Amino acid sequence: MNEDLTEALPKMAAEWLPKVGSALLVLFVFWLLAVVARKVVRKAGAVAGIDASVINLLARSAYIVLLVVGLVTALGTLGIDVSAIVASLGLTGFAVGFALKDSISNLLSGVLILIHRPFNVGDSIKVKTFEGLVTAIDLRYTRLERDGETILVPNSLLFTNPISLLSGAAGEN
Repeated sequence: MNEDLTEALPKMAAEWLPKVGSALLVLFVFWLLAVVARKVVRKAGAVAGIDASVINLLARSAYIVLLVVGLVTALGTLGIDVSAIVASLGLTGFAVGFALKDSISNLLSGVLILIHRPFNVGDSIKVKTFEGLVTAIDLRYTRLERDGETILVPNSLLFTNPISLLSGAAGEN
């Protein structure tokens, strides 16, 4: 029995070593692409004058997506059937997206607000029944203050409803 193993081991190594080497090479190339993409997104965002939190979100997203694609490609290179993995990623993405639809809506609205800047910190705005001085804009909420009261307005509300600028010069950077 030991003779069978000693004869089979070199054959298995000769069969698997090129596959493992190719998979590691694919993974390394995708990791390199992810690092470069992250740097390019950060540099392009800084040149465009986009808010730092939006730049970090986009850079991190590009990095993670490229790593996941690289991992799935490397597994396919090894000869593993990745169709179930891809289907699982799709279903998981759908379920997470559906469960977090309000949070994702606020996040994407926050990104668009920070990119397009319909109002700035220091402007007085009114949207629906909320009115006050904008003290902070982040990816999820915009903070308004009025008469010592702090109001956190979800960005999706700001993005989908008309905004009245009561004072300040929106659009100026």
